[in-house]
Amino acid sequence: MKPLHHPSIDTIPYTKVLHALSEPNRLRIIRCLRESGENNCSTYSLELMLNKSTVSHHIKILREAGLIKGRIEGKEHYYSLRKDEIEQKFPGLLSSVFAVKDEDL
Repeated sequence: MKPLHHPSIDTIPYTKVLHALSEPNRLRIIRCLRESGENNCSTYSLELMLNKSTVSHHIKILREAGLIKGRIEGKEHYYSLRKDEIEQKFPGLLSSVFAVKDEDL
């Protein structure tokens, strides 16, 4: 299985991060990661009531934007939020994302 690509925090452009955060389901995935820590795609499919392929697509965008990191264990892919790195590069960004209510998405 091909290893997952994670961009260096230094190369992540703000516009790519904002684009990744511009979709409500991706914001919900980010919130799930904050609350539950590391999880796999199946967990988000169930919590968000989305197809696994849809969740995989959103996860890929979030990973390529540098917001999350993944690891592979057997056949499962596990993802976690790069909270400390994002906070260091873009102070206050995640706090503002977490402050938005679901009804405002």
